[in-house]
Amino acid sequence: MKIEPILLESLTAITGHDGVLTGAAATPYGKDWRGRYANEALAVVFPSSTQQVSEVVKLCAANKISIVPQGGNTSLCGGSVPLAGPLPQIIINLSRMNRVRAIDATNYTMTVEAGCKLESLYAAPEAADRLFPLGLTAVAPHCEIGGNLSTNAGGINVLRYGTARNLVLGLEVVLPDGRIWDGLRSLRKDNTGYDLKQLFIGAEGTLGIITAAVVKLFPRPKSVAIACIAVRDPAAAVALLAHLRARCGDTIDAFEFIARSSLDLVFKHIPDTHEPFADKPEWLVITRLTDVLPAPLDGALRDALQSFGPGVAEFEVTADSAYAERWWRLRKNVAEAQKAEGLSIKHDISVPISRVAEFLAQAGDTLRKAFPGIRIVAFGHMGDGNIHYNISMPDAAQNKAFMQQHESEVHHLVYGIVAKLQGSIAAEHGLGQLKREQITHYKSELELELMRSIKRTLDPHGLMNPGKVV
Repeated sequence: MKIEPILLESLTAITGHDGVLTGAAATPYGKDWRGRYANEALAVVFPSSTQQVSEVVKLCAANKISIVPQGGNTSLCGGSVPLAGPLPQIIINLSRMNRVRAIDATNYTMTVEAGCKLESLYAAPEAADRLFPLGLTAVAPHCEIGGNLSTNAGGINVLRYGTARNLVLGLEVVLPDGRIWDGLRSLRKDNTGYDLKQLFIGAEGTLGIITAAVVKLFPRPKSVAIACIAVRDPAAAVALLAHLRARCGDTIDAFEFIARSSLDLVFKHIPDTHEPFADKPEWLVITRLTDVLPAPLDGALRDALQSFGPGVAEFEVTADSAYAERWWRLRKNVAEAQKAEGLSIKHDISVPISRVAEFLAQAGDTLRKAFPGIRIVAFGHMGDGNIHYNISMPDAAQNKAFMQQHESEVHHLVYGIVAKLQGSIAAEHGLGQLKREQITHYKSELELELMRSIKRTLDPHGLMNPGKVV
């Protein structure tokens, strides 16, 4: 797929010659993080300002060229790469727009550009003794805040702080016709009609391109306690979470669980990882308490765990975050270990917290009966009911054939149970192109029509990230 010389000339006039890649140089940007999708674009464009984004979008709109917005390209559902086929598409990569425009410590806000790497936004408010709490795991070193907002990212801190949607006060967005909507407000109360920013958060770039955001900051914790816990089963973990919330309140900011199958992959593929307990647990929980008060928390956490009952087989508590990092490495590297192991059929689902154990039991029984010998890798954010639930064969060499033959059937079985338990088939990764067709079976016709009507209103020509979400 070659770009017309006059279009290339127009793009370079906007961004400069070093702001446009074509041919082999553009190829890596058309491949997703998981390696499932790999398609070509006419060009990859790197604007350095909102005005440049606007001009590129206007040029694409005038020439009926589709646009794929892209940040760190860590989408797990193919949302940040082009579709296959002859449709002319240009990737607009926002990585050069990486400034922290302002920090207002008194208002507890930070104004950031879309290309800021998420990890950089942890350090930026530290000098003002503030915290930005969006905490992801596997892709955190690479992902960018624009992509996090466009997918309504979740992560390990949702239990206390909420998803990305809960952390945004205002947005700046380039619309599909190139106009710039300046909604960079830092108000906690603004009751002047529709909350337009919420249209673009979680829309995966299908309604416009987020170029900047005003995000909430919080006080930095002064005390911490982390526990690694061997639990009897998922039902015990769910009950433990309820118990800890009753005893420790909102000091809990994370409650993660990992199945034995997940741990085994981490130990196999990730160096310097070790069993936390001599008796290898089938289910592991990592939880954390934090508080802005400097009083120790480890004693309270230890007391709460000791008072829980027989569902906890063994635990260790520490107030040393560096020491606890050896536990967090087990959780944070499950996705990387799975990637090293090879292909799998992935699910990012959520159910009410009270029904997590029910889901795991029903899905496990159903899948093992349908596909004897499969491996189920389950892990995730039990604190908000979000489970990463992935299916493969123990022999990686069999996975490609297994996926080709059974992927749709596995999805049907898993998502059917999710729907019965009143859950969601996309908890924090979005729909992208991976689940675009699947969602039509699990949303009502009215919901789908409302989504399509919003898309038609804002993007009547269907040029903005086509083939994703709706």
